Formats: sequence, C-alpha cells, structure tokens
Amino acid sequence: MTSDDAATPAGAQHEKLYAAERPKAFFDAVVAIAMTLLILPLMESVGEVADASGTTLQWLTEHQWQLVSFVLSFVIIAMFWLNHQRLFAGVERVSTPLLWISMGWLLTIVWLPVATALSSRMDDTDVWAKVIYIGSMILTALAAMVQRVYLMRHPELHDLSAETLREGLGVDISMCVLFTVALVVAALVPQIGFYALFVMVLTGVVQRLLRRPLRRVGRAG
Repeated sequence: MTSDDAATPAGAQHEKLYAAERPKAFFDAVVAIAMTLLILPLMESVGEVADASGTTLQWLTEHQWQLVSFVLSFVIIAMFWLNHQRLFAGVERVSTPLLWISMGWLLTIVWLPVATALSSRMDDTDVWAKVIYIGSMILTALAAMVQRVYLMRHPELHDLSAETLREGLGVDISMCVLFTVALVVAALVPQIGFYALFVMVLTGVVQRLLRRPLRRVGRAG
C-alpha cells in the first residue's frame, strides 16, 4: 500500500483522490486572469478616443455603459469567487469528477469577459447580447450548484458540515433564480436592460426563504 492509498478514506479506495492545494491555486489564478481581462476593452476604447483627438469627458460620455458593465462584471465574478472560496476552504481532497466539474465552472468564468465585451458594445435592443451575458452567469451559478451537490454526496472529500452545505446550496439556488429573473426582465423591458442584474441584492432574501425547505429535504435525505 502506498502513502497515497493510506491517506485515502476506506470508502474511497476505488477512486484516486488528490490533495486539493494545487487545484485551489489553479482556480484562483484563472479567476484572477478573467477579472483582469475585463479591463482590456476599456483600455482599447481609451486608445481609440485618444487617436481621434478626443477628450477624457468624451470618453466617459461615450463609454459609460462600458464602464458600468466592467464594474458589474467585476463584482459578479468576485461574488462567484467568494462563494467558491467559502466552499473549497473546507475541501481537503479532490476526485477526477470534481476536477472536471470545476473545469466546467472555470469555463463559464473565463467566458464572462467575452460576454461583457459583447454586451457593452452592442445596441440596447440586441436581445441576444443580454441572453449571452446574463445566461453566462446562470451557467456559472448552475456549475457552482453542481459542485456543491457533488460534495454533499462525497463527504470523504471535505470537512464541511451538512448545515454549511445546505446553506450554500440555498445561495446557489437563489443566484440561479435571480439571474433568470434578471434575464427575463432585461429581455422584455429594454429600458431597464442590464440594470435588471441589480436584482441580485435580493440573494439573501431568497436564501432565507429557501432555508426551511432545504432543511426539510436534508432531514428527509
């Protein structure tokens, strides 16, 4: 028996498990790069205005939505990362399926700078820009929920309590619901547009509403 086998819980001998330190560092690095990439369209627009002998005020006026979308996307990615950080803080080992699920989550994060650039440059009446932008966030929230459900079913990978996982699941479900509401509002009411994403401030409210049903499910399970 190798040292790795000795460190593996008896119930998981059939599946190779790995230490979580390197995957956690990789996740953080990819998220940091994605957040940094959000600034590139703004840098490009500054160069365009400067080359046309424009002014700072002109740039601020012409690219105000670009600025808003940058800040909004930065905050949303930060929100996803914080949620992910709280979850993986208690993860001690990872399995191959969990790694692939996490790669799916990272894919949606890496895509967000592209969706942000698309949403900031297209016309307000372009429904598909809204679908791609907010839809990307729905996919990220769904991927996070899949990660959490997988960990709930594999307690050998972490030291998180069932209550902590249920509360986190409430956050994931709340985000999925509210992002979907934001997408519907943004698509149906062009005057509101992407500002519908500010509905995310209700995440805590929806989470509290889900707390009791999730506890019942946990007891039933």
